[in-house]
Amino acid sequence: MTLSALPRVLSRKLFALAVVPLLACVALAAPSARAQDHVVTSQALQQQVQANAATRQQNIETLNNVLSTPLAQQVMKDHHFDPVKVRTAIPTLSDAELANLAQRANDGQQNFSAGLLGLGIWIILLIAIIVIIVVVAH
Repeated sequence: MTLSALPRVLSRKLFALAVVPLLACVALAAPSARAQDHVVTSQALQQQVQANAATRQQNIETLNNVLSTPLAQQVMKDHHFDPVKVRTAIPTLSDAELANLAQRANDGQQNFSAGLLGLGIWIILLIAIIVIIVVVAH
């Protein structure tokens, strides 16, 4: 090695000695930085799960309430649907199916109560809801 090459070799070694601890610091700091970069916290995720479960339960109750009305009971009896099987099938529906049917049942019941929906159409809507529950669940 020549004398003129010595400063270059020393500067490379010094650079390597300075870079290694710096890289180690970055590597050690990276996991904690990544942990803070999560878009959703575990608490927010837990709250969302609880909200989804509450919404699902509310939709199940809505359908059960509509199907326990005397008119719905009579429709099931007249069309030979087993009310126990229909009620048992309700919780097996997906969240989207439950939400859709519960909304339709709510809207239909409110429109029927307000006189905006005739008895015949309300019965057809009830039959459709019952058939969808039975078909989708099986």
